[in-house]
Amino acid sequence: MRLTYLQKILWAAAALASLAFGAWQFAGARAPSGVDEAPFRPTFALPDAEGQMRTPADFAGKYLLVFFGFTNCPDVCPTTLAEVAQIMDDLGAQSVEVQPLFISIDPERDRALGLAEFTAAFHPSIIGLAGEGAQTRAAANSFHIFFEREDDVTAPDGYSMSHSPALYLIGPDGDWLRQFTYGTPAAEILDDLQSRL
Repeated sequence: MRLTYLQKILWAAAALASLAFGAWQFAGARAPSGVDEAPFRPTFALPDAEGQMRTPADFAGKYLLVFFGFTNCPDVCPTTLAEVAQIMDDLGAQSVEVQPLFISIDPERDRALGLAEFTAAFHPSIIGLAGEGAQTRAAANSFHIFFEREDDVTAPDGYSMSHSPALYLIGPDGDWLRQFTYGTPAAEILDDLQSRL
């Protein structure tokens, strides 16, 4: 009899855990796609495709849309860059007030593959930046993002890159404003930008 009673308690606990997990997923699905964090001022010092060192000071007065990724990324990176391209097109004349940046987390390989050609394939306004390892790590730490190399026999050169997939919005004064989680519709990001311009 005790075993049956214990089983009932365990089943009830499992059911409650399932309900809680379902509620958490539902709440997450309905949460705003932009995640707010404590304000900070990220920075970077990275060369562009022509070797010119770029820092936030080069873009003072503009909003920055910053994404960390790599050219061999099979899904997240091209999807996000395609959304950025749509946003830039939809901004029309206001697009001069926004600068999209693609920061490579796989710089050596991305430089060899042609970072400028990769970003231009999505939109001519996107600037690709690819520094050395220490420069890349410093930029990622400044933005509070994660990335690391992972062995993958199915990927080109036998490895892939795991990374934070968010798109970051930096204000004209260099302050971090917000991040957009992966999958945030381009229209929602566009609305946010237009409300600030």
